[in-house]
Amino acid sequence: MGRLTTHVLDTCNGCPAAHLDLQLWRMEGNQARLLTGCKTNADGRCDAPLLEGVTMVSGEYQLHFAVGSYFAARGIALPDPSFLDDVVVQFGISNTTEHYHVPLLVSPYGYSTYRGS
Repeated sequence: MGRLTTHVLDTCNGCPAAHLDLQLWRMEGNQARLLTGCKTNADGRCDAPLLEGVTMVSGEYQLHFAVGSYFAARGIALPDPSFLDDVVVQFGISNTTEHYHVPLLVSPYGYSTYRGS
C-alpha cells in the first residue's frame, strides 16, 4: 500500500526536529489546496502517514515546514526577517502503490531533502 511520510532532522542541534509544524498541500493547476497538517513528534516524524490508501493520489504536492518558528521556539537567535521561515518542498507522486518518504535536514541557514525509503 502506498503512503507518504516525512522526517525532519535539526542539523544545527544534532537532533530530531520535535514539535515542528508542517502542512501538506496538493497542487491543482495554479492553485494549492491544504490537505492536512501535523506537528512532528519527539522523533521528528508525524504520528501517521500524511497520505495513504484512497487519499494517496498521483499529482503534484508541496510540504510546508515552519522552520523559522521551530528555531525561534528553541531559542536560536534569528535575524528579522529570518533567512529561512518556511521551507517548501514541491514534489510529485506518480505511483500511488509506492512509499514516498520526504526527509528534511534543516538548520537556520540551509536545508536538504531527497526521496527516502
